[in-house]
Amino acid sequence: MTVNLEDMSLEELKSLQKDIEKAIDTYEQRQKAEARKELEEHAKALGFKLEELVSDKSTKPKKPVPPKYQHPENPSLTWSGRGRKPKFVLEHLDNGGSLDDLLIK
Repeated sequence: MTVNLEDMSLEELKSLQKDIEKAIDTYEQRQKAEARKELEEHAKALGFKLEELVSDKSTKPKKPVPPKYQHPENPSLTWSGRGRKPKFVLEHLDNGGSLDDLLIK
């Protein structure tokens, strides 16, 4: 099938673009469904359910880390010491303070 894009109006081109995007999406969905079906059949032949093989129950959920530092005037603002430093910590350090000043005692 050959389409002469030069002879099409802008409206026709946009409509064609939408149709192509929809066709690509449905194609990908069909491919994924077919792949899933094949994987389920293979897992069943091995005596498993696909969900058993793809779920990773060995990783434990991460426990929240207790706060290690807190704002000197507003104790509800805390930081565990991991990840990006919160604004109150950065401001304290910029003003010459140290992390030891913010330690929860």
